[in-house]
Amino acid sequence: MRILLACGAGLSTSILMKKMEKYCANAGEELTINAVPVGDITNNVDGYQKDYDCVLIGPQVSYRLDELKGVLSIPAAAIPSLDYAVGNADKIMALAHKITGK
Repeated sequence: MRILLACGAGLSTSILMKKMEKYCANAGEELTINAVPVGDITNNVDGYQKDYDCVLIGPQVSYRLDELKGVLSIPAAAIPSLDYAVGNADKIMALAHKITGK
């Protein structure tokens, strides 16, 4: 699975990214993941669409979800606040699998 995480500045998603990498390593699931500020996505739509299977955004920028869905051809979803806050990698990976069908 190739996931792009996005938040306001890309910092809080960096913490989540590490938890997701550890979860996938323990589960034997292949994961390519990166964290960026949400504004970077709209500035590099084509590059991100070819490199990732989906975009997951932090709850603090969920108001931009419709905007992202309007420019992306890959699935995008907002991470639920509680899962984001506690770094619930299991549920976040389930969300990624659900929206990508993988």
